[in-house]
This record gives sequence, C-alpha cells and structure tokens, in this order.
Amino acid sequence: MDEAGSFGAGRAGSAFDLIAFIKQPQTVLRVLAWIFSMVVFASIINEGYVNMGSERLHCVFNKNADACNYGITIGIVAFLACVFFLAMDVYFPQISSVKNRKRAVLLEMVCSGFWTFLWFVGFCFLANQWSHTSPKELPLEQASDAARAAIAFSFFSILTWVRQSILYIHIGVCASGLSMSASSAQG
Repeated sequence: MDEAGSFGAGRAGSAFDLIAFIKQPQTVLRVLAWIFSMVVFASIINEGYVNMGSERLHCVFNKNADACNYGITIGIVAFLACVFFLAMDVYFPQISSVKNRKRAVLLEMVCSGFWTFLWFVGFCFLANQWSHTSPKELPLEQASDAARAAIAFSFFSILTWVRQSILYIHIGVCASGLSMSASSAQG
C-alpha cells in the first residue's frame, strides 16, 4: 500500500523525525509566516507611534490608530495561529483516524485562505494610510522604516499564506483522490 499514509502524513503512531519535519514545505512556510507576523506587529509596537510635541502618541500611518491597531492585532493573532498550526503539524502524524486527518487538513486550508484575506486587507490598509501620510507628520523621517517594514512584511505574509492555502488544497485533493480510488477498487 502507500507508504505516505493518508493526507500527506506517515502512518499513525510512527516515530517523530525532526529533520523530516523541518524539511516539509508546510513547516518552512509556517515558520516564515510566523517570522513575518512577528516583524509586522513588533515594528508597529516599537516604532509605529510618535508623539508630536505632546504626550499623546499618534500612529505613523496617517495618524489613524485603526491602522496601527489592525496591524498589531493581525500580527499577534497570526503569530499565535502559526504556533498552533505548527503544534498541529507535529501532532498530525499521530492522528490515526482518516476522518480527523481530513478535518485537520480542511481546518488548515480554510484558515490559510482566511489569513490570506486578512493579510491582503492589512497590506492594502497600511499601504493606503502610509501613502496619505505627509512628511510634515513625521519629523526627521521618524518611524518611516518601521512603517515600510510593516507594509513589506504584510505583503510577504500574503505570499506565504497563499502558498500554504495552495499546499493544503493540493493535499486535500490528492487525499480525496486516493480515498476515491481506494473505495472504487473495493466496490
């Protein structure tokens, strides 16, 4: 029969191989998405606010606090989602039920598509607000590098989450094709 098992994982109960896990495309993409989300929220938290001669802090994205809040929120939640899905990827080979593996792949596929959308909205929102920020609002180009980094890594996040979506769609379609061919061979 097939050595790969169902839904792209090895047989349930097999020993965990760290090297093989690290080399998997979904692991590499997940770590990249984790790093990109960290860069987005950290750059906005650290340098995304400036005070303009008062004690009140203003967001560097056109003084729109919603832009900073959105970037920080999706960055932190995506960071936590990446940790969750990495843990699920580690646990995935131990799932013995094909039905539960299918649910896990479906969850990852839907969440990857959802995060692609959220990062696209975030990239557009941050880029739009940055384009409306006048140089007078940022004396000495204060925090402009952090704003540009947040925008760039939001874009990179779109690419990693799109690739993850495609990967999990491929895993789901291939596994469905295998299960369909196995059921037709039995019938």
